[in-house]
Amino acid sequence: MEKKYRKKKTLGSYPYVSVVFSIFLSLFVIGLFGLLFLYTSKLTAIIKENIEVQIYLNKNVSNNQRIQIQKTLSAKEYIGLKNEELQISFVSKEEAATTFIEDTGEDFTNFLGENPLRDAYTIKIHPDHQSEEKLALVKEEIESMSGVFEVVYVESLVKSIHQNVTKIGFVLIGFAVILLIIVVILINNTIKLALFSQRFLIRSMQLVGAKPGFIKRPFLVRSSIHGALAGIVASMGLFLLLNFANSKIEDLASLQDNKMLFILSLTLLLLGAIIGFGSTYRAINKYLKLSLDQLY
Repeated sequence: MEKKYRKKKTLGSYPYVSVVFSIFLSLFVIGLFGLLFLYTSKLTAIIKENIEVQIYLNKNVSNNQRIQIQKTLSAKEYIGLKNEELQISFVSKEEAATTFIEDTGEDFTNFLGENPLRDAYTIKIHPDHQSEEKLALVKEEIESMSGVFEVVYVESLVKSIHQNVTKIGFVLIGFAVILLIIVVILINNTIKLALFSQRFLIRSMQLVGAKPGFIKRPFLVRSSIHGALAGIVASMGLFLLLNFANSKIEDLASLQDNKMLFILSLTLLLLGAIIGFGSTYRAINKYLKLSLDQLY
């Protein structure tokens, strides 16, 4: 007579492959959104770093006055820094004329008889001083300096940048909240279905006097490990996708911040473990409270 053997169930075991795969897909989508947020933030920062203000000097300004203007500007907190270097540069009227002639192919000095351009400083503004109100104060302060003729910046561009950055920020935060809610619900339902096969084993443990903590522990440990594993796999998938994108899209690597990518990977790992733990905790509590009739 042929004997049939039934595989013995172990407390805390369940079809984990489907759970890990489900959590991996969810975390991968979150990771993609995280990458979009990081690259958007980096691109926004680069745009802000290049907001320039032109400071045109009087035509009769002396060399000593010009040097004094530069020293005064260098001491101001609204001057941007890049690699610990002040973002301030000087362009003489001769250099400006040469550049204009090279760009247009026309020598205006032939019919004007003189160079109408002015010596000028170009400064980049620190992000903390890029609001419309603060830029207006910066302009007013610089124009009050002796030897300064005019301060010019593209006000419409500054206004447009700040409006668009604010809108993009709200949109990204909204999508992030919605996405996180969907992911938590999806993972929660997946784990609940996976633990469905363990409901009678849980009841058997209750009947022999096992305490809730003893029953929960193996499930919670395994689900945390599986969530962390899904986070690692999702991070690896994002890394491969980034390498492929960098090989296909020119200059995309220049927007890459390795430190922030590491933080994103660590976040996915922790998020996977936390969501796995939380979803399992809720599901186990539910099965512990069900009556025998409800289990069927």
